[in-house]
Amino acid sequence: MSHKRIPKRKAAIAVGGVAALGAAALLLPNANASQDDEAAGAAPRTLKAADASDLAAQLHSLLGDAFAGSYYDSGSRQLVINVVSGDNNVIVQAKKAGAVVRQVDNSTAQLQSAARTLRTEATIPGTSWAVDPRTNRILVTADSTVTGAAWDRLESTVQGLGSGMATIKKSAGTFKTFVSGGDAVFSQVQGGAVRCSLGFNVTASDGSPAFLTAGHCGVAAENWSDSETGQPIATVDQATFPGEGDFALVTYDDATTQAPSDVNVGGGQSVQIAQAAEATVGQAVLRMGSTTGLRDGSVTGLDATVNFQSETDPSGVDTVTGLIQTDVCAEPGDSGGPLFTQDGSALGLTSGGSGDCTSGGETFFQPVTTALQATGATLGAGGAADQNGGGEQAGGDGVGGAADPSAPADDPSGAGDAGDAMGGGQPGAGDQSGTGEQSGTDDQSGTGAHAGASRSRNH
Repeated sequence: MSHKRIPKRKAAIAVGGVAALGAAALLLPNANASQDDEAAGAAPRTLKAADASDLAAQLHSLLGDAFAGSYYDSGSRQLVINVVSGDNNVIVQAKKAGAVVRQVDNSTAQLQSAARTLRTEATIPGTSWAVDPRTNRILVTADSTVTGAAWDRLESTVQGLGSGMATIKKSAGTFKTFVSGGDAVFSQVQGGAVRCSLGFNVTASDGSPAFLTAGHCGVAAENWSDSETGQPIATVDQATFPGEGDFALVTYDDATTQAPSDVNVGGGQSVQIAQAAEATVGQAVLRMGSTTGLRDGSVTGLDATVNFQSETDPSGVDTVTGLIQTDVCAEPGDSGGPLFTQDGSALGLTSGGSGDCTSGGETFFQPVTTALQATGATLGAGGAADQNGGGEQAGGDGVGGAADPSAPADDPSGAGDAGDAMGGGQPGAGDQSGTGEQSGTDDQSGTGAHAGASRSRNH
């Protein structure tokens, strides 16, 4: 495998040090959120999102059937726990742990039963559902293709769940997987090139360097290249889509490939990825994709089910379960790209959704933790990758390479401004053309080799 060698500066974003991005407004508020050292017994506690996720898991185990979901209130930096039991001891335990406790009507078991009913009676292309712990209901979404008899069927099923169990809304877009249209990793198939985004570099169970991407990319093609017309550099080892997930493990053909554990966010900068974590409803997140660059938003639902229109059977449906639902935008070519946090936690891989980065919409992500467990891979570099910023950094100069800390982020929502916000006036990720040189980095070989995340490179 051959990659153009790119000169790098040693500066890189250390874990927890994303604040070094200076004026990068796109890297979300709450960057300095920290857990308060309150007096013993005081409640509720203020928490970082990652700490809130850990506490939620502990309380879920502690409260058992009384636990009815949780979410992170990013404004107050507090964890809100739903409980269905009137047992005062349950409430005391949750409050003592530092959570805000809210009594609700629907138990986790009831919500799960309702979701099973939807799966049985309303698996209609263009629909999705996920539990919204903020309303203690299932949020059912129908895209613009769900009309006529299909809409009547969906609406009837939701009404049949009973009052207060689910709500339904329409989405202006169309649910689809975001396979084509971007520059990142490529594969030649009959009818043209398939384009996706690289998610996170990992180490396969046999110790070889590999990366994760979307499963619908992995089932579409076996061999992948880092340029549209280049030779394959990686081969799909395993892929899941549709069904219980949307993820693929792709191993680099050259076992000496260095695959750094970072995400290239454009403008010559990268975020070091230190661990995989579970997403939390209400959590602020970032997404990187080779079409639309760096985008931000929040988690709106977990364990989501999405019914994509089958690309091989016009009358069929590709159902995927267990996804993270967000209000982050995405477009074709962003599939497989990373969902992560500002402090270096890997959360998900872009699956699909509705809308675009002009009108907005919903985007769903494959949880990274599930993908790692299923494939046996571990997050981090394969081969002899440099993890500490002491050598070359994938994807351009590290933070500070050419960044102007005082440069304003004129349009925090626009990928075209992401490079300006973080790279001292360099063109942003939105300027990537797919076949030309990549803006906001050093010379990226002129072939679209930037993968929208950490890239492979030679020694």
